[in-house]
Amino acid sequence: MSNSITEVMREKMLFLSKFLRTPKEIGSVTPSSKALARKMVEPVPWETVRNIAELGAGTGAVTKFIRSAKQPACKVLLFEKDDYLREQLAKQYPDFPGYPDASQLLSVMKRERGEQLDCILSGLPFFNFPQAFRDRLIDQIVTSLKPGGLFIAFQYSLQMRDQLDRHFDMVRVKFVPFNIPPAFVYICRKK
Repeated sequence: MSNSITEVMREKMLFLSKFLRTPKEIGSVTPSSKALARKMVEPVPWETVRNIAELGAGTGAVTKFIRSAKQPACKVLLFEKDDYLREQLAKQYPDFPGYPDASQLLSVMKRERGEQLDCILSGLPFFNFPQAFRDRLIDQIVTSLKPGGLFIAFQYSLQMRDQLDRHFDMVRVKFVPFNIPPAFVYICRKK
């Protein structure tokens, strides 16, 4: 087996074991596909983005595309609750500061740069969270974004649409069938 196939298999097994131990935190049995990661980063106007955060960075499936697309001056903040995954992200992306708690987004963002974010990408499994926690998280996201900033999140259902419609101008929802499970990418702009 080639090294890349071995690495992909190792990543999938790691993700599956993390899911089996903490399904409400991980949210999926497998890392995001390349097709999903591409759909997440496509709508971002990379030429103007200076501050971005990724919530629920996991194994770095989307982070890899962020690194390829971002401009040199762009500051990237990563959030991943799982200690081991966060350590692995720190090794792969040493220039991207990593933090364990996405619900502390606003305080971390202020400490790091002091400026509002241009964009937030999220792989957090909102459906698995209690409503009160979801509300706090969405409030943090809205407050952290500058006016007109983008919030791009993938979910495995359309369940979050109503809540997001209350806080954002919904730009569009894209279906990504080539992911396990198939996913919806919400592309939202701050009102």
